[in-house]
Amino acid sequence: MATAHLTFGYLGAGKTTLARRLELDHSAVRFTPDEWMAALFGRDPPLAIFREKEATILALMEPLWLRCLEAGVDVVLDFGFWSRAQRDEVRTLVAGVGARSVLYELSCPEPEARRRIDMRNQSRGQGLYIPPGAFDTLKARFEALGDDEARSTQGGGQ
Repeated sequence: MATAHLTFGYLGAGKTTLARRLELDHSAVRFTPDEWMAALFGRDPPLAIFREKEATILALMEPLWLRCLEAGVDVVLDFGFWSRAQRDEVRTLVAGVGARSVLYELSCPEPEARRRIDMRNQSRGQGLYIPPGAFDTLKARFEALGDDEARSTQGGGQ
């Protein structure tokens, strides 16, 4: 049975680092929307288009990762899964193709997360630029896991 590995956590928690490790450990196909966003629109896409383009990227990815699962190939969905609605929707889709899902909860102390974001912003890597102040502003969109949501707890990436 194929498995969808779902990474959950706030900015700087180590989701993509874990996603890359899961990709290798499980011979999985990894889907990281931030990498697609950066490749298509640059590391600092205009805020005015961000949500629309992110939704488009997720919609383009969905039939691909579902087909992988149908073919018996594990996938890593490095989506962050900040909303319960998104988590529930993806779990339903995964079950609908006869696969299972594992949700990995990542966290790290806030000072460390901010340090990681600063380092990523200064690098020339593939990660998206996180503007100053976004760490605090985006917290309003982050929904903690419910007590009824099974998860594997991870300590956060490097």
